[in-house]
Amino acid sequence: MIEPPASVSPPAPAASGPGQQAAPGLPVRPRTGRVLVLAGAFVCAACGLVYELELVALASSLMGDSVTQTSVVLSLMVFAMGAGSLGAKRLRPYAVAGFGAVEAALALVGGCSGMGLYAVFAWGDGCGWESGPHWLLVLCSLTIGVLTGAEVPLLMVLIQRVRRQDAGTAVADLFAADYVGALVGGLAFPFLLLPLLGQLTGALLTGAVNALAGGALALGLLRRDMSPRSRRVLLVVTVLVLVLLATAATLADDFERAARRAVYGDDIRIALHTDVEEVVLTGGPRGPLKLFLDGRLRVRSRDEPRYHSALVTPAACGPLARVLVLGGDDGLAAGTALRRAGVHSVDVVALDPGVVRLARTDPALSALNERAFRDPRVHVATDDPFDRLRHLRRRYDLIVSDLPGPGGTASTKYYSQEFYGLVRRALAPGGRFVVRAGRSGAPDRAFWTVDATLRAAGLTTTPYRAGRWGFVLAAHGPGGPKGVGGPGGWGPGVRSVAGARPAGTVPSTLVHPRYGG
Repeated sequence: MIEPPASVSPPAPAASGPGQQAAPGLPVRPRTGRVLVLAGAFVCAACGLVYELELVALASSLMGDSVTQTSVVLSLMVFAMGAGSLGAKRLRPYAVAGFGAVEAALALVGGCSGMGLYAVFAWGDGCGWESGPHWLLVLCSLTIGVLTGAEVPLLMVLIQRVRRQDAGTAVADLFAADYVGALVGGLAFPFLLLPLLGQLTGALLTGAVNALAGGALALGLLRRDMSPRSRRVLLVVTVLVLVLLATAATLADDFERAARRAVYGDDIRIALHTDVEEVVLTGGPRGPLKLFLDGRLRVRSRDEPRYHSALVTPAACGPLARVLVLGGDDGLAAGTALRRAGVHSVDVVALDPGVVRLARTDPALSALNERAFRDPRVHVATDDPFDRLRHLRRRYDLIVSDLPGPGGTASTKYYSQEFYGLVRRALAPGGRFVVRAGRSGAPDRAFWTVDATLRAAGLTTTPYRAGRWGFVLAAHGPGGPKGVGGPGGWGPGVRSVAGARPAGTVPSTLVHPRYGG
């Protein structure tokens, strides 16, 4: 139990200026003490934003739909910060000890939130917690928000105890330190913590820094404002939090491997974090190969002979000298295009150079793509396809979109009217464009929205399906692509679904990114 200080004498005038007062027994000058409190506010604000971004990044990776996860985390945390600020009023008589306890709790919850979310996602289904990750995300967002909201009122009390000053000036100084700290934390997460340490270890290290900063202010600078018993309790709590975080950090790699096995199975061959996403390759070279990008199945070897053949073959009508593949980091679309006669060059605009390296060097994956990235006709560039099309000067006979599917908000712009307008400009006379559009059934509004968006961009379309996959083939001019499917027709298992367009389907634009209604 944290007690209020045994006795607090009226503050004595500080030597630093008229009308400025400081608590007796301060180990430094009031001006220096004020700077130290503002530095503590800076560090705590940076840590708080790291926790927020870490939750958003991990939830988006595990559960998809980054817009929804970001909205949930931000809205809940802002709401909870207001509640935390109100609740902090009860801690004002114990401001120093209360601040130290709040920072210790925030360090533990924020630092371990990533591991907890990953654990529930990996093992929750087996325990009957199918919706566990969603509820844990809500709980962590609320808890971190409440604790973060309690910081500023308590820091306001601390800065006034260190050096009495005008309330408006104190608020301005404190908020400036808080906002600058948030800026540093927001930049440190993607450019420092994530690439060097990863999500889990980065969050644990942030928690340790948070606990040290809170403990330094409470147990170092303002220790005379606490009773001896409160100091002992807070010291034990802070040390215990640091030990727990350090233990979790040493076990983070083993934990992550165990969680991956629970999610992807025991035959994981490669698991790595690129600058863009988490990449997991399972199976192969003798077993079934699967490639997962950020937890979503991207390639399954048993589906490949049908899927990429259905994507490329119907579009292989007319000239094929110049081919552009948008996406296709795994090399499978490029390999399928290279099998067609008359192909002189294939330009690939890849999203992730790490996946390209894997597709070039891994024996099983390179065998599946027929070593496409070693063919001298293939030229790979890592860029955003939207930007590449905007500055493109060449024209292509065939453009293949092998980008992430239209169900995720991160890839929405690749299914917009603006994007297809750039594709139309990049097509040579008589050129064709083909894109996967989700499922091909009439209830799938996304499929027909892609078709409507292509037509709104000035292209004529021929929708078709192969099994559970839906595609749309587009070209310039009336009547759709001529000679669809080439000499061999559509190909095995491929059927046109033209003429089945439902009424009322509207095109997608960047202004309305969630296409499909």
